Amino acid sequence: MTSPSPEHSLDLRAVAAAVAGRVEAAMRVDLEAALAGCDPLLAEVVHYSLFSGGKRIRPLLTVLSSRCCGRDDNDLYLLATAFEYLHVATLLHDDVIDRADQRRGRATVVIRFGLTAAILAGDWLHARSMYLIGRLAGPRGLSTFCAATLSMANGEFVQLRLAGDPNTREQQYFEVIRQKTGNLIASTCALGALFAGADEGRVQALSTYGDLIGAAFQVVDDLLDFQGDPGNTGKKAGNDFVEGKITLPLLKTLERASDADRRLIEELLTADRTAPASYQRVVALIERYDGFAIAAAVAKNLVDRALAALAPFTSPEQEESSVQLLRNLALYILSRNT
Repeated sequence: MTSPSPEHSLDLRAVAAAVAGRVEAAMRVDLEAALAGCDPLLAEVVHYSLFSGGKRIRPLLTVLSSRCCGRDDNDLYLLATAFEYLHVATLLHDDVIDRADQRRGRATVVIRFGLTAAILAGDWLHARSMYLIGRLAGPRGLSTFCAATLSMANGEFVQLRLAGDPNTREQQYFEVIRQKTGNLIASTCALGALFAGADEGRVQALSTYGDLIGAAFQVVDDLLDFQGDPGNTGKKAGNDFVEGKITLPLLKTLERASDADRRLIEELLTADRTAPASYQRVVALIERYDGFAIAAAVAKNLVDRALAALAPFTSPEQEESSVQLLRNLALYILSRNT
């Protein structure tokens, strides 16, 4: 399997930009009505957090999934905004937890407006996202959406419990990323299909596709934490190790390491993880046991399975349009550097 051709990559970027433009326009219209009568500070914080860049990947998946199933209208872009609202709400709360200074190259809401404003704005965005899903996707859509958001919170708790634990197993790792990432991405695709009135087979196919690319995205993210250029990723290298997260490259290394090297890794995980020398030793051990290459192969396998999940969409017209863009998006995950 290879990355998308240059022509297909250009098509994906062009469509993503066009969809993002329509989603942003829908957000502005929605916010004008939803924030009417609200405190001016709330409106300022919400606009600051929503219109500060971002790839709008979750709305894109909703739009493409609906288009695959035959529906593309103005309400679709309003539905897609719900996923951007939720995504930004989680970023606001992440920045509170991490006391982060920067997000997308500028001061976080926590730094600019304060801790309380960040928490409350995140709560407002979450509530608005639920309202839109319930209105546009009905009870089943809201149930799917709420199940994904509940699992995100639980996944964070599981990850917190496993932090720094060298006995973490690969099954636990994948359960965490499924709860934190995969279920939400699956729901973006499933709701696009539900909104379009798709049959159950297509809803499930798109949900499976979303779950698998969500997992692949997280594995690649784990690789970038070690191997990415901070200038591209916007994050300091080794942040996961400092936080005690046992990600896939390290898990694969622990599986293959000698007893002596496993003990060394365990010592490094339980000692001062902020020491640069500790991080460098861990990286060297991962390289020695091919942890990076093996994790990359897992990401490729996940993408292959995601592509296979799109089998119900076989007509030539679909192949040339939105389904092909979903394929290109899956392939892009393997080559991304941000």
